[in-house]
This record gives sequence, C-alpha cells and structure tokens, in this order.
Amino acid sequence: MSYIVIIAAVISFAVTAVSGRFLIPFLKKLKYGQTILEIGPNWHKSKEGTPTMGGLMFILGITVASVVGFVLMLIFDKGYKTENVRFVAGIIMALGFAALGFVDDYVKVVKKRNLGLTASQKMVGQIAIAIMYLLIVFFGGDSNTTIWFPFISYVDFGFLYYPIAVFIIVGFVNAVNLTDGIDGLASSVTFVASLGFMTVTALLRAYSMDVIAAALAGGCLGFLIYNFHPAKVFMGDTGSMFLGGLVVALAFGIHQPLLLIFFGIIYLIEAGSVMLQVTYFKLTHGKRIFKMSPIHHHFEMCGWNEEKIVFTFSAVTLVFSVIAVLSVVNLVN
Repeated sequence: MSYIVIIAAVISFAVTAVSGRFLIPFLKKLKYGQTILEIGPNWHKSKEGTPTMGGLMFILGITVASVVGFVLMLIFDKGYKTENVRFVAGIIMALGFAALGFVDDYVKVVKKRNLGLTASQKMVGQIAIAIMYLLIVFFGGDSNTTIWFPFISYVDFGFLYYPIAVFIIVGFVNAVNLTDGIDGLASSVTFVASLGFMTVTALLRAYSMDVIAAALAGGCLGFLIYNFHPAKVFMGDTGSMFLGGLVVALAFGIHQPLLLIFFGIIYLIEAGSVMLQVTYFKLTHGKRIFKMSPIHHHFEMCGWNEEKIVFTFSAVTLVFSVIAVLSVVNLVN
C-alpha cells in the first residue's frame, strides 16, 4: 500500500502547485484581495490586496489525490471496512467546512463585510457539519464510541461520545483557523502534523487514513510554494477550515482524537492564547497577558520575523508529533 500513499502525495502536490499558476491570477482579476483589519500588527497593512481563498488550490489537490488513492486502495485491497466509512465522511466533513469558510470569505471580500459571517452563524454551521459527519459514520455502520487516551487505554464513552466529538471537532477547526495569521504558518504546521499522521496511520495499518494524510502533506507542501513569506496568496477561511476538518477527520478516523493534543499542540496554544487574552482583559478591565493575540502576533510584536515564528512553531509540532508516534508504537507493541 505504500506506493498508493506516495501516488496520493505526488498527485496532491502536483495538482496544488499547478493550479496555483492559474488560480492566483484569476483571484487577482476578480480583485478578491485580503482586507487587513486595524486590530492586527500595523506592518501587515502592506499585505492588503493579496489574493485570498487560495485554499481552493489545495482543496482541489487533496480531494483529487484522496479519491484516486482510495479507489486504488479498494481495487488492490478489496472488501468493505468501517474505516472506509470514516474516509468518505471525513472528506465530506472537510469539504463542508471549506464551503462554510468560502461563504465567510465571500462575505468579507465581495460583500465588503470585513468580519464575514457572525460568530453565531459560523458556530451553527460548524456544529451542523460536525453532527453530519457523526451521522454518516453511525449510519455507515461504525458505532464505535471509544476514545484512546495516549499511553493509558481505551475508554468507551457511550452516548457521551457524540457531544464530546462535536466539541473537539468544532474546537479544533476554529483553532486551525486562528493559526492562519502569518505567511506559511498554518500550512507549515499542518504539513508537519500530516507527516506525523502518516506515520501513525501506517503503524495502525489504517490505509484509507494514510491516503488522506499523504494527500494532506502533498497539498500543504504545494501551497507553501505560494504561501511562504512573502505570501503571494492566502488560504482564507476557505482553506483553514478545510485543513481543520481534515485534521480532525484523520484523528477520528483512527479512533484517537486525543492525539490532536500532540499533533495539534500549536493549534491549541493559538486558541488558548486568545481565550486567555479575552478572559484576562475582561477580568482586569483592559489589561493584557500578551502584546497581541493569537500568540504568533505576540512574538511578532516582540521582534520575531515571520520565518522565525513559522520555523519555531513547526519545530514544536515536530517534537510533539514524535511523542504522539511513540504513544502509538507503545500501543501496537
């Protein structure tokens, strides 16, 4: 099956990289440029007008590669598996989040409402998509409600599994969205996490999830050609929500959502910094813990350049991904 994984990664990279040559000029022609809000670092104003919705290129690449890999997998590894249900459900969920993100980007760019959809509109949409994923999995014949606690054991949560799953899915999708704040950050961190997922899915012989992980790695790498500093295009909420949906689909696809604590450590830190900042600001009537949140902006305000932040955050993801892999090695042994 390893050659199928390689094929998926190569297709995803190639489609993403090539589509960027056409999509970026098209977005510029439509004048789908990013509006930089005043709440961000003032030097980001120079990025105003950079095309957004660029996530469409890796959405295309990853989806095409995943489908091709999945079909090849079915041909050479025939038979129905409940894991296959989570593959289909995961792709549908990621595309659902991408659609919601696209609407948000469209409202920002075309309708000129800088903040896009309201928080309540996003939340309702995200919860609905998460529930849809769980329903597809359940009615597809996969009623497994266990969650594995790394280095400990499996725990069956019964019906409580479903609200817990919705909370994790929505939370991490939003966390990935918050991570997309400087050139190449979300795509680099997700690329490193996807390599970790590739290792874990291979160890567990979860072949359909391995295909998704490989496609995700190839897509992120292809996108970085255009998104690394100085970015020629931004992924937008279209792309960041898709990445978030796919990351949680991988974790739930192998019945180990708590591995997101390791693979998604940067997402958690980013989201946590926002929650801490907002809470502390309200409790102290205007005081701040960080110079600016999410925390990548804090490091910018401290004088770090974007490349240093991306490298450091990716390195942290790599270290914690190794811990995640070791936990699975311990499990399979």
